[in-house]
Amino acid sequence: MSIYVNKNGGFEQPETVVRECPHCGAQAQLVPVATPSYEALIEAKPRHVGIVYRCAACNEPRFVRTAVRTLGPERVELATNLVEIERPHERFQYGYLPEPIERALRETLQCYTAGLHNAFASMVRRTVRAALKNLDANAPRQWRELTADVLRVGEVDAATADVVETVLFGMGEDPPELDADVAAILIEVVKDLLYQGYVRTAKLKAAIRMRRFFAGESGNVTSIDRGRRELA
Repeated sequence: MSIYVNKNGGFEQPETVVRECPHCGAQAQLVPVATPSYEALIEAKPRHVGIVYRCAACNEPRFVRTAVRTLGPERVELATNLVEIERPHERFQYGYLPEPIERALRETLQCYTAGLHNAFASMVRRTVRAALKNLDANAPRQWRELTADVLRVGEVDAATADVVETVLFGMGEDPPELDADVAAILIEVVKDLLYQGYVRTAKLKAAIRMRRFFAGESGNVTSIDRGRRELA
C-alpha cells in the first residue's frame, strides 16, 4: 500500500496508522492535518516530504517524514514508511534507583531515543558499572547469569549475544559499534538488569516487611483474644 497526494488536492492513506504517542503514551491513530500539496511536490521534486498528524488520543501534533516514490501526472506516490521526528521516551521506575544511577540511566535512554546507538552503548556500560559498584560482590556474576537467561529467552543468536555481553561487561577498550537491531536488544537487557537489581529487590523487601508486620499484628490480636477468654 502507498500514500497518495492527488492532483485534485486529495490525500489518500488507505491504511490506518497507529503509533505510541510520545506526549500521552497511548497507542493511538495518527490523523493527518497538514499534507504537502501536489503542485508544490511537482515543482520542487523533493526526495522526502513532511506530514503533520495529530494524536487521536490527546490531539498533540505528530511530525513525520517519508520518501517520495513517484511523481505522476495525476498524483504523487509516497512511501508508507513514516519516520517520526519525535519518538516515545523510554520509561523506567526511576524512583527505586540511587540518584547517580538514575542520572546515568536517564541519559542512556535518551541516547537510545535519539537513535545515537554508539553513544547509547557507551552510556550502557557506564550505567552498568555504576550500578554494580552499588551492589554486593555477587552482583557481577548474577548479572552475567541474568543476561545469559534474557538472551536465551529472547532467542538471540550467539554473535549478537556476544556483542551485548561485551557492551555490558567488557573491560578497557571501547564498546563495539551497534546497529539499531542490537541496540533494541541491549536496551531490554539493561532495563531488565536494573529492574531485577533494584526495583524488584526493593519491592520484594517492602512486601515482605508488610507481610511480617500484618502477621505480627494478627498474632498480637490472637494472643489478646486468648487472654481475654482465659480471664473470663
